[in-house]
Amino acid sequence: MEDEAAASDSSTQNPLVTVTFQRDANRKQKYLEAEPKALGITQIVLTVHQILCLSIFPPNHRNWGRIPFIVSSLLVIIAGSVSIAAKNLHLPTLRGSLGMQIVSSGAAFFNVIWLVVDIESFYPGGCWRYDDGNSTAVQVCHAIGRTKHHLFAQNMIVQVTLFAISVTLAVYACKVVNCCGPAPKMPVIMLQTPPADP
Repeated sequence: MEDEAAASDSSTQNPLVTVTFQRDANRKQKYLEAEPKALGITQIVLTVHQILCLSIFPPNHRNWGRIPFIVSSLLVIIAGSVSIAAKNLHLPTLRGSLGMQIVSSGAAFFNVIWLVVDIESFYPGGCWRYDDGNSTAVQVCHAIGRTKHHLFAQNMIVQVTLFAISVTLAVYACKVVNCCGPAPKMPVIMLQTPPADP
């Protein structure tokens, strides 16, 4: 009887299976799954490409109209630089990356709207000015107009891509920084072998 009581006491003190919940020590590594260096470099290169494409055509009567586009593009470049720096997984840098990627996604969305609104002011059409019976001038004008519309479509695709990259990096940074709630706890199951009977 005493042996059974001793056996029951030892089994309650040392269970065979122990389940505990612990914080994941490697949760910062989740940010590296987004490839922040590659996406940051892509943000910078595509934004510089956008600025260069905008400078191909000389400004018309609204010289000030390009300033908001350039300022928001510079915000995207800064966000790309911060995401590259956040690759070292330093928590304040990750928080900065999260903030800048949120700002960058807003700036990219603004640039999409800006391109739609200002398509005619920066990519003007109107070949009627050359319709004086000279068919060569009209053909050249139409060719330039088609080129401008292709450039506009390319700029729209690049801006949507920049928006998607910014949102992706913001989501991964949010998972690491725990801006939406406390860090999740992972279940840890430990198995203990029973002592050998003598």
